[in-house]
Amino acid sequence: MAPQRAVQLSLKKPTYAVCVVGIETYVDVYSDVPKGAENFSVSGSPGVEVFTVYSTARVTEPTGKAYWPLNAGVDVIISVDTASKALNDLEVQVSYFGLQKAALGHSVLYLTGADISLDVDTGRTGKVKRSHGDKKTWRWGPEGYGAVLLVNCDRDSFRSREIDLTSTQLTSLDDLQDMAPMVLSCDGPDELFDSHKLVLNVPFSDSRRMGVFCARGGNSLSDYKQVLGPQHLYYEVERRPGEQKINFYVEGLTFPDADFLGLVSLSVSLVDTKTLPEVPYFTDTVTFRMAPWIMTPNTQCPLELYVCSVLDSNGSNEKFLKDISDLVLKANCKLIVCPWTENQNDRWIQDEMEFGYIEAPHKSFPVVFDSPRDRGLKYFPYKRILGPDFGYVIRETQFAGVSGLDSFGNLDISPPVTVEGKEYPLGRILIGSSFPKSGGRRMARVVRDFLKAQQVQAPVELYSDWLWVGHVDEFLSFVPTSDQKGFRLLLASPSACLKLFQEKKEEGYGEAAQFDGLNHQVKRSINEILEDRLLRSDNLYAQRCIDWNREVLKQELGLIERDIVDIPQLFYLKDSHAEAFFPNMVNMVVLGKYLGIPKPYGPIINGCCCLEEKVRSLLEPLGLCCTFIDDYSSYHELGGEIHCGTNVRRKPFPFKWWHMVP
Repeated sequence: MAPQRAVQLSLKKPTYAVCVVGIETYVDVYSDVPKGAENFSVSGSPGVEVFTVYSTARVTEPTGKAYWPLNAGVDVIISVDTASKALNDLEVQVSYFGLQKAALGHSVLYLTGADISLDVDTGRTGKVKRSHGDKKTWRWGPEGYGAVLLVNCDRDSFRSREIDLTSTQLTSLDDLQDMAPMVLSCDGPDELFDSHKLVLNVPFSDSRRMGVFCARGGNSLSDYKQVLGPQHLYYEVERRPGEQKINFYVEGLTFPDADFLGLVSLSVSLVDTKTLPEVPYFTDTVTFRMAPWIMTPNTQCPLELYVCSVLDSNGSNEKFLKDISDLVLKANCKLIVCPWTENQNDRWIQDEMEFGYIEAPHKSFPVVFDSPRDRGLKYFPYKRILGPDFGYVIRETQFAGVSGLDSFGNLDISPPVTVEGKEYPLGRILIGSSFPKSGGRRMARVVRDFLKAQQVQAPVELYSDWLWVGHVDEFLSFVPTSDQKGFRLLLASPSACLKLFQEKKEEGYGEAAQFDGLNHQVKRSINEILEDRLLRSDNLYAQRCIDWNREVLKQELGLIERDIVDIPQLFYLKDSHAEAFFPNMVNMVVLGKYLGIPKPYGPIINGCCCLEEKVRSLLEPLGLCCTFIDDYSSYHELGGEIHCGTNVRRKPFPFKWWHMVP
């Protein structure tokens, strides 16, 4: 350990110094030396460790009555292992000798040991432990170290209308559980603190990222006060007589973002108040990393499904709600229905928000990410989801308008993958965008920057601007499987659909009609669909767009062809952008092995929908259960499907994000 400070000795009078437990101090034995001195000896009282540092090529360690030479660059280092009981109760003596071995003079150093340390959960065990190691550095990986800070973005008190992090006063004792504990050790003689003070300080750049509350042992909210934060860069610690430890609680105020890498630090200094300017004897610094916001893929167990109840000119979605309720019951998760009085007949709840979570070793809670999209559901995440141990975050566009690609149907996440040896144990975020360098629609930069800054789910941009709505959930989904791979990527496939229809035609079912069973929709036979050159051209274009994404997904997720399942689907172009020709089956809701798939109303052959039959043959051998749900009038005709109209909160990953290496 490098010496923290130096102490000069005097032959004329004793020297006095403070020595912090565990910190080495360099003793200057050369500044004041008696005339004729050639050697020296050094000794310490009980409680003081004395080390000599020298070159073995120049010096041999003295034995018996021999002494250390003064001309060979021998350094003297001291440390103490406990705090003093009284001022100056420890002693170091240096004696100087000439050639005649007689003592020519003595220097005396009186020490006061002080146990000063700022400690946090650097070991990531969920508890604060005393550490003399590197607390200023934060390391990723299973062998890494460094404390984790949660953004205090929930609302623990029902009396408050604001997110907890906006308040400089504690509003609930439960809020302490969302903060990282920090312990200041401050043991030493009380008289020492008459001439010294302890100062906590935070760099200006970090002051708006974190808040620190000082605990004074009571059970009242008034026993906790914020001492560091945006308005407080330093705090003179109010140490009480005999006090050996003071507890603090640290809260995060901002998530990692384009202008913030996620690391914050704070320090404590022992300051000598007898000097002008005041001089810090010792400084101890700790570093935190802000916990990232983490998305969960379809392969994670469902906990809650959100859906909207609507009643407008298109009628009620009551039948759809009943079918979803039956599916949720099978999957053994909770159904939460947002009433039309709260959604203002905005049914697209997937577009409004995305569920994720944040985690530290001592605590984890879900956090809803509110999209820039502001329609009827605008206030639902903040007013109805934000609450105790349920956080909230939003990124809003400041100048540019909001596009359809800013909705969170355009935000997805893959299961964990390995790509050319690089592990992504929390999966990779997928967002839809324009074709590279085409200048089309893109998700807002503030959202893209936020997602990238979390570091643990490196985003991949796909091409979704070819679609009318422009969302990735219109052409892809992931489903869990019980085999070694653990999942399959489902891709909408016009070529698979046209191939299926061609097979049915050759089997003699060319007159079987698409949309059979829908009274208000014009039916089209398989023969008519296959002979429609414009429709075929539209789907050749759609297939090329999907194939481009297919190659990107294979490359960025490390997939091979057998990891991908092609789901039959047709599209048609509307003002050069594609829409689903019939209910888009890949836009499904995934609840474990139970799939809620849009009912495609395909041609009926031998009493069965051939599209449903094909999808069952693809997915049920993987251990999945397919339920086809009618969403035609309540969702499909309005430009979306089941996934667009539902939102699922899922169980967090068992993998701890700090164990990965981004």
